[in-house]
Amino acid sequence: MLSVALAGKPNAGKSTFYTAATQSEVDVANYPFTTIDANRGVTHVRTECPCLAREERCGHENCHDGKRYVPVELLDVAGLVPGAHEGKGLGNQFLDELTNADVILNVVDASGATNEKGEPVEPGSHDPLDDVDFIEEEMDLWLASIINRNWEGVERQSRSPGFDIDEALADLLTGFGATENDVAVCLRGMEYPENPRAWTDEHRETLARAIRSRTKPIVVVANKVDEASEENVTRLLELDKPVVPATAQGELALRRGADAGVLDYDPGDDSFDVLDDLPEDRAAVLDDLAATMDRWGGTGIQAALDEAVYGLLDRITAYPVQDASKWTDGTGTVLPDAFLLRRGSTPVDLAYAVHSDIGDGYLHAINARTGRDIGEDYELEDGDVVKIVSTAN
Repeated sequence: MLSVALAGKPNAGKSTFYTAATQSEVDVANYPFTTIDANRGVTHVRTECPCLAREERCGHENCHDGKRYVPVELLDVAGLVPGAHEGKGLGNQFLDELTNADVILNVVDASGATNEKGEPVEPGSHDPLDDVDFIEEEMDLWLASIINRNWEGVERQSRSPGFDIDEALADLLTGFGATENDVAVCLRGMEYPENPRAWTDEHRETLARAIRSRTKPIVVVANKVDEASEENVTRLLELDKPVVPATAQGELALRRGADAGVLDYDPGDDSFDVLDDLPEDRAAVLDDLAATMDRWGGTGIQAALDEAVYGLLDRITAYPVQDASKWTDGTGTVLPDAFLLRRGSTPVDLAYAVHSDIGDGYLHAINARTGRDIGEDYELEDGDVVKIVSTAN
């Protein structure tokens, strides 16, 4: 399962985001380091379900009238403060938790009501743009410190016949999620000495920044837009990086209202309907939230998750079935599973995603939309429905 991690300084709204996105209760408070131990839960990215191409919706629990929700892991860890890579705050603990994440959501307090340490200040007195780059900087310097500490091992390996720097660095960085291909791509983009013993701290830092950017891409979540000035949000949106305006508190209210049967709302919708009479104060709050959603195209929570997975990671969703005509599994469930795959994946990749035995026994595949056989080198498209024929079926 893909892993999405929430990063940011304390008190930026990460835990509220996590609670809204996973519907799991965690400590949420207006002081730094409310989160000490990492919270892990399941949330979903949203895409169009292939059942929209059929006369009837599939009725799957993760399909809401053609809105398909595909599970991903969401990780909420302690907040970063300046100097985290040196161990300040809970920095090392936080950064260590990020090693297995595929993509990062940097949650920023767009209202400017918390300083660089996450302490409450007069709204607007802190520049939220200062909170964007420092997260990247702390992650980059933390990784650089890991490379520096382990560089002696690379130097020792370089004295052996057949030394391959790509392989050596991949071994060093495997815990960070970097592959040999990642290392090769990053090295091609920089100038460095052939002999590792001639590398400087600057070379290693350049490598760390490139590896972090490639293996831990970041979406900026401009949180608390319902409390932020238009100027702050606009300046964040003008940054040369993915930025999604959001209100985690608003999303949490909508999900709880929907669960209570008071509201008609699906995560990712840009509006909601009130189904019951509400007290005047609650109705006024919802009116304000509706205006915020109208201004920014929704609460932004689902949009941020979708941008991370379908945007930055460029994933597609594929649906394996056993019956190519009915699009069902062996029990008659329509479109029972959805898998997030790298763009360019093939039916064989999908087979291995289902189970290693299915992949090992792969024979051929059928495009259930067309009823035609597809080759093992066919590049799957988003929304493909595929019957896999395997000796393990």
